[in-house]
Parts: sequence; C-alpha cells; structure tokens
Amino acid sequence: RETFEAVAGASPEGPSEIPSVILNQPTQAMSTERIQEIIRKFADAAVRAKNAGFDAVELHGAHGYLLNPFLSPFSNNRDDAYGGSDENRARFVLEIIQGVRSAVGGGYPILVRISASEAIRNGYDLPFAQWLAPKLVKAGADAIHVSVGVYSTPGNLSIASMDTEPCFNLFRARAVKDVVDVPVIGVGRINDPALADEAIACGDADLISFGRQHLTDPDFLEKARTGRDDDIMYCIACNQGCIERLMFELKSATCVFNPECGQEYKGEIQAASKPLKVWVVGAGPAGVAAAYYASRRGHTVELYEAESMPGGQLLPASQPPHKEVLRDWLNVMLRRLEREGVSIICNKSLTADMLEKGRPDAVILTTGARSVAPGIPGIQGRSVVDARDVLLEKVDVSTPVVILGAGYVGMETADFLLSQETGAVILEMKASPPVGKLTAHGYWLHKRIKEAGGRLVCNARVLRIEDDGVVFEKDGEEIFEPAATVITALGAASNNELEEVIKSMNIPCRVAGDAVNPRRFIDAIHEGYRAGKDI
Repeated sequence: RETFEAVAGASPEGPSEIPSVILNQPTQAMSTERIQEIIRKFADAAVRAKNAGFDAVELHGAHGYLLNPFLSPFSNNRDDAYGGSDENRARFVLEIIQGVRSAVGGGYPILVRISASEAIRNGYDLPFAQWLAPKLVKAGADAIHVSVGVYSTPGNLSIASMDTEPCFNLFRARAVKDVVDVPVIGVGRINDPALADEAIACGDADLISFGRQHLTDPDFLEKARTGRDDDIMYCIACNQGCIERLMFELKSATCVFNPECGQEYKGEIQAASKPLKVWVVGAGPAGVAAAYYASRRGHTVELYEAESMPGGQLLPASQPPHKEVLRDWLNVMLRRLEREGVSIICNKSLTADMLEKGRPDAVILTTGARSVAPGIPGIQGRSVVDARDVLLEKVDVSTPVVILGAGYVGMETADFLLSQETGAVILEMKASPPVGKLTAHGYWLHKRIKEAGGRLVCNARVLRIEDDGVVFEKDGEEIFEPAATVITALGAASNNELEEVIKSMNIPCRVAGDAVNPRRFIDAIHEGYRAGKDI
C-alpha cells in the first residue's frame, strides 16, 4: 500500500482497504486466493535468486511494505484467518517463510527483516516483535534483521536522519537477540566500522547492516580493513541525495557527499590530455569539491578563500544541534586536497591584478552568496544581526530574540539558540513554514523548537523594526513583538561579480554552487564536482 498505481502498474494492495497515511492511495484488500498466490510467488522468487547464485535471500517484513502491514493492527483490520489476533496477523509472514524454506530446501539461508517497533500510535511495539521472533525462526528463518518504523512513523526512523543518535536502534536488536538462537542483524544510523565492531563485541547484535554508508563511500570497509580510516567519507544521514531525492523529486538516488554515486557507469575520472593551471575562487562546498576533482584530472589547482579558513556556508550550517557532522565531510576533503597537492590560500580575495599577473588557464568561480537585507524600515538598526554571524558566534545575542524568516537558516538558528536556553520567536511571511514536517530533519526541527518553547508565527508581514521590538501585521492586525536582538534569515543573493572580470580577460570560467543560485549542499557539491571533472 506504500506506492502509487503509476509506479506499481496496478492498484496498491494490502491486508485491508486502509490506505497509506502518507501516500493516501486507494488500497485493495487482498483476497485469500490472492494471498496464496503471493505466498507461491515469494517461494518462486527465492528459487530464482538461489539459482542465480545468490548466497541467501532476505524477506522484507519491515517499514510498511507488504509483509509488515499484515502484522500490524495499524494496517490490518481483517476478521478472517489473516487478521483479528496476533496469531492471525502473523500467519501471512509465517506461511511465506515456510513456503520459501520448502522451495529452497534446507541449508540455504533465509533472512527475515522486521520492524521491531512501528513506533506509531495503534501499531505494534517491541514486546510483539519478541513474541514474533521465535515463530519466525521456527518457520525457517536463519537470521533476523532488526529495523524499526514504517512510512508513517514520525521522524522517518526507518531511514533515520542526522537528528537521531548513531546506533539508536541497537537496543531493539539486543531485545530480539535475547529470545532467539539465530544470528541477529543490527541496523540504524551506523556509519562507522568501529561502531559496528563495538556493537558486536558488546553483544547488541551478531552482524551489522550498512545501507546509506555504501552510497557515501563504497570503499569504506576496505579502507577500514587497511587502516585508512582517515579517508572514510561518513554518511551523515542528511537524506538529501538518497531517500528524499527518490520520494520528493522522483529522481534516482545519489549522495550529497559522493557525486559519483549513480554515475559509476560513466567510468573513472579520466586524466586531462593537457594539465592546466586552475584557480578555484571560494573554498565553500562547491569550491572544495571543484578543487578536488580538478586535481584528480591532473591539473595544478590553487584554491582561494577570502575568509580565514575554508568551509564557506558549511561553517555556520554545522553549528546547530546534530549538524556538526557536516564538518566530517570538510575534514576528509581537506585531507584529500592536501594529498593531491592543492594549495589553499586563505584570507585572500581574488582581484583583477592577481589574475593578470598569475594568468591561470581556467577559473572555477565558487564565491557563494551573501545575505540579503530587504527594505524593511529599521533593518539597519544596531539590534539587527545576521543569522550566520549568530551561528558563528561573531555577535552577542540579548533576549528576547526575534528571527525573521522560517527557512532552514532561520529554523536552525532558532534550534541553535534554544539549545542554549535562549528563547526565540520566528516570524514567517508565508502562510505555512518553508521547512515542512515531511522530511525527517524538518520534523525534528519543528519538534525541538516547540518542545524548547520556541514560537513560530506564520502569515506575519514585518512592517518595521524598532529599538525594542518588531512590528508585524497578521490577519489585518498590527502586532508588536518585543526584541532586544532581531536576527535576519531572509535569504541570500549570489556573489558572482568576478565572472565578468574573468571573462573580459579571456580566461575560461565556470561558475558553480551558490554563485549560480543559493541552494542546498547537494547542488553546491555536485556542481563543483561537474566543474572540476569537466575542465
């Protein structure tokens, strides 16, 4: 039931006519004849996998897919042999395991993946999983893979975001391990082989499953095995390139930090036929990526940064709670740039004189964006500061605080201040916040801000900023909100003035990242990658 007819080619099916809470598609209740047909098809599929040479098969009974809804009172309200009690709701899954075992024979491993808790109202929880697990083994399961959640679980725990702690789900694996005598597989925001070793050593699980980490760095296990831990690029669970790209953009999966993910069919980056002298201007995410991939082509690369250290917008963005992991990418990339011999020159703004004297063969312009200050009366006042300066702790913040703008910058600045027990009111002109609750990070942001006492006011049109507060209009009423500090998070504009200067000197120039248009990290890093590898 967690699909669309346009995707599946037929109407979604489930144990009952209860539609997916998230997708809300009309759903057909499977007949007993259809159930028996599906049981046979699972067995046939397992045989095909065995004949094709696979070492094992895993039955996916988690996350809201076909097997899971039969197990749950949240999605199964049948009153026949496949519903109405725990035993009946488990019957479909157990008969599938039995059918697969009969078809593949003894000695061929069958793994079963379950959500040990649906973590949702009216769903099942861990005690049910402990009741179910021995029955799965008795039916023929050789290992149990313990995941968590369904599509409707608040915060999308099935594909947990950076807002959850690494290894957050291992206690459920241990609980299942306590009731079965087959290997138990642990999973859930585990991106580091050292964490996996620790989990196995302390008895939380017998095996550890990695998912998104393979997208971020497909060589991470080999690097760990050969002592190259400092070159592992860790998945930070941002979800921008993988699940959210699939679900919300209907595009193929990739990875924010690994632009080559999904492009493997194009082969390795090829050495340039003629190495060039390449200057990259701006050491934010786009610039760092461009410098690295240009250097892999064999070019001599110099990376210029106007600030005292590389990182650009990544530096303030890594300050809010749970986002410090963004620095992991930067640290790995800086080590890679050092190995590639890339020169990083900080505290240096590129000028026409420098271009004239240095005459690079090509320039990649990644100068980012600057904050915008719309013409609100009082916005130049002494109490008004920029959100990025707040995150970098360049300015003092006095309470009460009003933040203008509820995009990610404004919301994460509120999260940052509230984590330090500094209250915040967020004013947003739109009728609904730009940061929605459908993404996992958006859900947790809203939850933390609300629980910490932050207040979000939508449909708020700021009229003026006064010495002691902000005056805004909402629903035709003029309202005064006290403020000792007003923080602006009202968007940004590209900083690309150098482009015309460079082109006027007949130097080939590529522009990437926020210098093209302020967007997300995935856009900056991937554009930097393309600029570097194509030059």
